[in-house]
Amino acid sequence: MFSEDVIQQFGQQETPFYHYNLALLKKTLSACTQAAARYDFHVHYALKANFNPRVLEMIMQWGIGADCVSGNEVQKAAEVGFDRNKIVFAGVGKSDKEINQAIDLDIFCFNVESIQELTVIDSLAAAKGKKVRVAIRINPNVDAHTHHNITTGLEENKFGINSWELTDCIHVIQECDHVELVGIHFHVGSQITDMTVFKSLCVKVNEIHQWFEEHGFNLKVLNVGGGLGIDYHQPDEQPIADFESYFAVFNQFLERKPGQEVHFELGRALVAQSGNLVSRVLYVKHGIKKNFLILDAGMTELMRPMLYQAYHKIENLSKSESDFDAVKYDVVGPICESTDCFGKEVDLPVSERGDLIAIRTAGAYGEVMASGYNLRDTIRHFYTE
Repeated sequence: MFSEDVIQQFGQQETPFYHYNLALLKKTLSACTQAAARYDFHVHYALKANFNPRVLEMIMQWGIGADCVSGNEVQKAAEVGFDRNKIVFAGVGKSDKEINQAIDLDIFCFNVESIQELTVIDSLAAAKGKKVRVAIRINPNVDAHTHHNITTGLEENKFGINSWELTDCIHVIQECDHVELVGIHFHVGSQITDMTVFKSLCVKVNEIHQWFEEHGFNLKVLNVGGGLGIDYHQPDEQPIADFESYFAVFNQFLERKPGQEVHFELGRALVAQSGNLVSRVLYVKHGIKKNFLILDAGMTELMRPMLYQAYHKIENLSKSESDFDAVKYDVVGPICESTDCFGKEVDLPVSERGDLIAIRTAGAYGEVMASGYNLRDTIRHFYTE
């Protein structure tokens, strides 16, 4: 919900732009950290969701760690001021350059995704005369029941080490002099709202944790990843994710030893609702069976609907509720691709050229996926506090 004052401010800006509600971001971070602190859980923020400088600065101030999936994300986290002892580096394809960069920064841990990666990290650490901490990312074969493009914990996914490789994995670890195994790591997918998925994950983690103990490894860290979903359909009614229920599941079902740390890697749940893409109607086209709203924002600004048919609530900010005489529109962008569509058959009031349109819940995997295709302008920003 936007106030009249904020909408007036929007009208004075050149569109399209990303609007960030920093007040909501602050409330979300407060809710998350308070819920996690109740169980002494450790939270890392997944930079891949959004690395807008203002957003990162605010997250860092809450003492949250950083979950990175590229060398440049590791570097950015360090530059912004995240505690290097709270930076973890995951990713199925880390290059030698990226690994060396992270070793030099003395980050907390590498989340290792293959046996071969273990040997590469060991050799690069040896060349520097260092010993580095690693956690083994294990594929738990837990179905997250979300879109197949954002499921990461099944056996056919490219991520992580499979259970039948664990014996070979520990043999390699025992032969590596420059890596220290500190934990095991899991991540089953994204946009998960069914808490039974996380209960199933806990059962798997418990089994694998016990297996490592039986083989003589006392692990410091159980990293259960992230994946907590948010409400894309009712962003005003559910602006903050259900952190209380989320962390309570792990407290109830995850078996941890005294002094053992439980780590989480949350991205979408922290930032999605605080961001919106604001655009203007360029043209209205009326066909025989279709009506089109053509916006000045397109897939170059927000890729999610085109990439995996993601839903975002779309609102006409220039019309009040009393103006609402529903017309169905296909809301599309200006890009020369037929897939450049934010939503089909969207119920909106009768809309006109120049109307302001808000595409809601775009704070995660929005700006970060923007491209310069068609030589589009650089992304603009507008912040409210």
